[in-house]
Amino acid sequence: MRSWWRDPSGDESTPALAPVAEPLVETAADSASDDPRGWFARLRAGLSKSSTALTDGINQIFLRRRLDAAALDELEELLIASDMGVGVAGEVVENLRRTRFGQEVTPDEIRGALAAEVAKLVEPVQKPLRFDPAKRPFVILVVGVNGSGKTTTIGKLAQQYRAGGRRVVLAAGDTYRAAAIEQLQIWGDRTGCPVVVRGQGADAAGLAYDALVEARAMQADLLLIDTAGRLHNKADLMAELQKLVRSLKKLDPAAPHAVLLVLDATVGQNAHQQAETFRQMVGVTGIVMTKLDGTAKGGVLVSLAEKYGIPIHLIGIGEGADDLRPFEAYSFSRSLVGLER
Repeated sequence: MRSWWRDPSGDESTPALAPVAEPLVETAADSASDDPRGWFARLRAGLSKSSTALTDGINQIFLRRRLDAAALDELEELLIASDMGVGVAGEVVENLRRTRFGQEVTPDEIRGALAAEVAKLVEPVQKPLRFDPAKRPFVILVVGVNGSGKTTTIGKLAQQYRAGGRRVVLAAGDTYRAAAIEQLQIWGDRTGCPVVVRGQGADAAGLAYDALVEARAMQADLLLIDTAGRLHNKADLMAELQKLVRSLKKLDPAAPHAVLLVLDATVGQNAHQQAETFRQMVGVTGIVMTKLDGTAKGGVLVSLAEKYGIPIHLIGIGEGADDLRPFEAYSFSRSLVGLER
């Protein structure tokens, strides 16, 4: 059964994409016009649940107190409770033990030291999502569990790339859920991107193959492929994803050119299990962390960076397309502990 295009105009025949001048942007969100200071304020507000929990805890521990062993133990427990992980918490505490032990410290000094340590830990994974214009279409496979925000992330990326002048095709590869297919079609309407769909329950690998054929025919710059995320049956999901990748490689041995893992920050340490599972299943080239504005455990991003070293391309702090931005270690670390830029 051949896939069909759902063109935003309502015509299900293959549409033509008008040629555009080669844009200068290399990454999603580069075309956003917000002042960086405005984005920092939004990021700080988005991380307020996480920063409030850390700030309140630090204030209670270090108000009019020397940095003694008991204070360090309490700080370590606070950082672990914030989902930064045992390893990260231990590194932060040990660094403070070496440099400030026995001294009187203020809560702001502790927050500043914590921000510096977090920035040092996450800076190695600060890598923009770039694509090679020579690989057209550049195929991005988007994976993650159901509910993590995969389809919404694809829609936001499509909107940003389209704003940058790129020609984008979407593929509704989560064929098990009608809601995911419909959601991607809505994003296609909103962004003016053609969407490759099949009926519910159709073969996702066949759809991905057809989508790459059609994207090539349309001279698209990017092909974004949604996928299923049913972790309750990992063996079946692994087989499906691996079959999908094999089908793409029949047309382009280098495809997919990027595999993005979308993680929901609200799941806390469960994000580690998801990262490990999808890394084994299909390989992951980068992470998108969503819903940081909905949790007090934004520190999980730090523990993920420390444990896996997978590039973190983008973070999300809201519903709008402009709320998905490239990850920046300095801005994130300062916002996480509630400090001004």
